[in-house]
Amino acid sequence: MSHRHISMEILYNINNLNIHFLNNNFNIFSKNNNINKAVNDVNLNIYKGETLGLVGESGSGKSTLGKALIKLIKPTTGSILYKGQEITELERDDLRKIRKNFQIIFQDPYASLNPRNNVSQIISEPFLIHDKSLSKKTIFEKTEYLLNLVGLTSLDMKRYPHQFSGGQRQRIGIARALALEPEFIVCDEPVSALDVSIQAQIINLLKELQKKLNLTYLFISHDLSVVKKVSTRIAVMYLGKIVEISTRDAIYGDAKHPYTQALLSAIPTPNPRLEKKRKDKKIILEGDLPSPFNPPKGCNFSTRCFLKEEVKNNLNINCNLIDIELQDTNKNHQVSCHFYNKQ
Repeated sequence: MSHRHISMEILYNINNLNIHFLNNNFNIFSKNNNINKAVNDVNLNIYKGETLGLVGESGSGKSTLGKALIKLIKPTTGSILYKGQEITELERDDLRKIRKNFQIIFQDPYASLNPRNNVSQIISEPFLIHDKSLSKKTIFEKTEYLLNLVGLTSLDMKRYPHQFSGGQRQRIGIARALALEPEFIVCDEPVSALDVSIQAQIINLLKELQKKLNLTYLFISHDLSVVKKVSTRIAVMYLGKIVEISTRDAIYGDAKHPYTQALLSAIPTPNPRLEKKRKDKKIILEGDLPSPFNPPKGCNFSTRCFLKEEVKNNLNINCNLIDIELQDTNKNHQVSCHFYNKQ
């Protein structure tokens, strides 16, 4: 599958972004401190027209980062430039003007749709909030157009969310997200609650809509095999930090970071004979994901890394003590790992 040409126009420029939460259940006898470093010093560009896949285990900070980009969460420190405009400090009126440019599609379509409203009310709600001048006829026509766009019909307008399948409900969620003609959409695990066959339909729909409407996506998922189908570039997140970022093909063909390699090795192969052969290549990470309230010192992956002994023996660097930022290994590939920094 070839990807269409992506412009080098930067839509989002994210610098030194930190999002920290206080733990209200803080206990002075616990080993953890009371600050959850959900997003920790993230630097990232998102280009107009691309799909940036954001992957990592649950609790790595992916959704928190996605919500900060569309102003659902306020960062602690750092900068988010959207088309060159700083949006972290925007006040209500200025925020209202640009808010319709970005939307979110949630993981659970049923939870994000009001069960008391029919489809027509759900999809037309953004018009009533943002453009009170529209006539009832225009709202009806726009709602009908959006339903057709996502593969439903005007016959569905009077039905309620519980009358639809999971895949159809996600189509309704997508139609609502498109109502105000946004240019950037955070897709937050949009297919993880769906059957595999339905996942493929929704992914194809998102790709078609991207082409048709010139959309830019941040596609969040813990599943690398899903991200492979949609992404132009992929950023890998671990414990609040981005540890590797490159083109889709470079991540799948030549992953550098040991965490990315472990995630890739866990993707099942549909062919049982190949899967049997692969067993010895599976990378099993040591231990559990550390708590974001008490991240490891040095490189935050050091407690689970299979390269740290090699780094210590060959490069005389203790990964448990010395941290490392994202480094360029070549023009399009960045990784935060001592092993590659000294190569």
